[in-house]
Amino acid sequence: MNIKEKVAKCLPICGTHINLSDPTVTEMEAQLGYDFLWVDMEHTRLSCDQVHAHLLAARAGGTPLFVRVPVNDLTATKRVLEMGIDGIVFPMTENCTHVKELLSWTLYPPYGKRGCGPRGAVRYGLDSEAEYYGAGHLNSLCRFIQIEQKSAAEEAEEIAKLPYLDGCVLGMHDLSGSIGDLGNIFGKQTLTLAKKSIAAFAKQKKTVGVSTFSTAPKILKRYHEMGINMISTGADYEYILKNAAETLKTIKRLQKGDIQ
Repeated sequence: MNIKEKVAKCLPICGTHINLSDPTVTEMEAQLGYDFLWVDMEHTRLSCDQVHAHLLAARAGGTPLFVRVPVNDLTATKRVLEMGIDGIVFPMTENCTHVKELLSWTLYPPYGKRGCGPRGAVRYGLDSEAEYYGAGHLNSLCRFIQIEQKSAAEEAEEIAKLPYLDGCVLGMHDLSGSIGDLGNIFGKQTLTLAKKSIAAFAKQKKTVGVSTFSTAPKILKRYHEMGINMISTGADYEYILKNAAETLKTIKRLQKGDIQ
């Protein structure tokens, strides 16, 4: 079962975030068994060339690659789609009208207004472009929007009904910030907006995800219990930093004689 089918069936899936530029990171993590890897262009300095290297590394490990675009822009969208990524994530969506526009950039006419030039998405011509322009591009790409603004959460029911949208991803920190309560991700108002969004997408039998850097079991358990089936958690730089700090701590304790 491919990732598009897993998403369509709302199966429990998990991924982790790629922030660093070295594709070796993706090469390693792609072999661990994650359902997908999420490359973040929004909050990093990653270039398209670096993202492409991550895509090749993910393919070598047999793991699908999602990309969060740096900005909701038509050109930025086309540049990552033409690589042949498995999923695209649009951040900071505002409302249903905004989401309709974003989706149109991922769809060829008559469904949308994506420009023709798939390149890597059709293996540079080894696959049929004609087929890709039809059902191919509809059935191969996962399309997600992030609900990180109060205005988007309030229109979640309308957004969830949009065709070709595979699911939403909650951004709890930004959602809390949009109501003036930044960081209080489980505050009453933030949870109300999150639960409204979850219910709206669940009603349409669409995947609900969350992007969180927390790897704390209690936090992840809470998201799971909220009805979120797609969890993207942790980050490459955090794994390196945490283990480096733990190793240093162990050596210092050993040198002080605290470890017998």
